Amino acid sequence: MPESELISASIKKDKAAQQQLFEQNYGALAAIALRYSKNKSQADDLLNKGFSHLFAHLSGYNAQNSKTLQEWLKHEFIVFALHYIKNIRSEYYVASTVRITEPRDNSYDLFFDSEIIDYSQVDFTILVKSLQQLVPAQRLVFNMHVIDGFSLKDISNELETSEQTVKSNLEKGRFNLQKNIEKNIKASKHEQPV
Repeated sequence: MPESELISASIKKDKAAQQQLFEQNYGALAAIALRYSKNKSQADDLLNKGFSHLFAHLSGYNAQNSKTLQEWLKHEFIVFALHYIKNIRSEYYVASTVRITEPRDNSYDLFFDSEIIDYSQVDFTILVKSLQQLVPAQRLVFNMHVIDGFSLKDISNELETSEQTVKSNLEKGRFNLQKNIEKNIKASKHEQPV
């Protein structure tokens, strides 16, 4: 079915067209949901609600726009994911305001020597797990800027916060991701049978 007919039929709630659109974009959007979420369960919920949102707003896609349908769906899904995670107040707000009361582990010092990691050699599951371990604000900003290419200004507008806060979360996210990867690589080496 041509793209224009697929969109038109999906807007009219044609189940076969919606299923085809779902199947064509499931893999890419499932990967995004996994990166933005703290675990698989939250990613599944985000994916289901995200597809419902996309189907409800599909009429907003303009074929004359410079974006392809897949680019538009990805962008809309990312913006939806941002608001979905941000609206989980029990996770986003608390994780952004809680202060550490226990002494910090010195291995997380900014100037502590860390391993040089070749990210292209890191197992995908370790990368995703390390991303999921970031606090929500850092996870959102890191995904949007580093992986999905949003500008810091666009992110600050979407999060309704200052660019400085976004930059701070990005720097902390990069640092914590490095430490998470190191920790998860070490843990995976100890789990493997000798």
